[in-house]
Amino acid sequence: MATTAVKVPLPPKLTSADDELKKGISEFYDASSGMWENIWGEHMHHGFYDSDDVVQLSDHRSAQIRMVEEALRFASLSDDPEKKPRTIVDVGCGIGGSSRYLARKYGAECFGITLSPVQAERAQALAAAQGLADKVSFQVADALNQPFPDGKFDLVWSMESGEHMPDKLKFVSELTRVAAPGATIIIVTWCHRDLLPTENSLRPDEQKILNKIGSSFYLPAWCSTADYVKLLESLSLQDIKTADWSGNVAPFWPAVIKTALSWKGITSLLRSGWKSIRGALVMPLMIEGFKKDIIKFSIITCKKPE
Repeated sequence: MATTAVKVPLPPKLTSADDELKKGISEFYDASSGMWENIWGEHMHHGFYDSDDVVQLSDHRSAQIRMVEEALRFASLSDDPEKKPRTIVDVGCGIGGSSRYLARKYGAECFGITLSPVQAERAQALAAAQGLADKVSFQVADALNQPFPDGKFDLVWSMESGEHMPDKLKFVSELTRVAAPGATIIIVTWCHRDLLPTENSLRPDEQKILNKIGSSFYLPAWCSTADYVKLLESLSLQDIKTADWSGNVAPFWPAVIKTALSWKGITSLLRSGWKSIRGALVMPLMIEGFKKDIIKFSIITCKKPE
């Protein structure tokens, strides 16, 4: 179906040192999102699998949908028409897969933000093509300075964007600020393992792996799930729950590497440029990080007090 290109407002010009990271993130996703959609579809996140599943390539898109549903289930989101969310923000929305899914599921109004103008424009075009232009909207905006009033959203959703945030306290503070009283906040993110009571930091060999991944995927310093919990507690959030879903995403990165090595994957990588190629080269380190229990795929949910 042909769609009309949607003009998406651009953010202000970059000025601070921190914005160099944001510039890198924006350019990385500007370059790579089309390749990802071409191979994997509209959901730019891990799939959820039963532990030790043997899966076919065709299973992965349904696993990505399952990831959304499992996150909602873990957070105890209600399907009751009187309790379901009516306004949702998707922080780090990619090309809007979660936004459109949640808007359809709940009949809600959903707002997606991303640093990538390419992603925002494509997300809006897909919304129009799927008949959701009146339900979802997308814009280029900074998750650390969201363009929304206080207390606007019943559901605050962040699917694999927290790892890009250079200031985790500011990140969760903004999620909390835009949440309505009683709203649910869902954060699904990459973390490093929790430190032992006798440790002050990760071991040098562990940090080396994370640094290599971070330099290619534009990730600042990693934090642990326990770090997130402390931040949420400091903001007086309630019903804080966490889980380690690393085992449930284990088939994902081998599948991504397999598709990257296909003819379609190789030609897509070459077309998308060096930033995407550099990201592909560190994908084996993601597998190594998970196998060595350095990287944790974490879900953290909580509620804002009434």
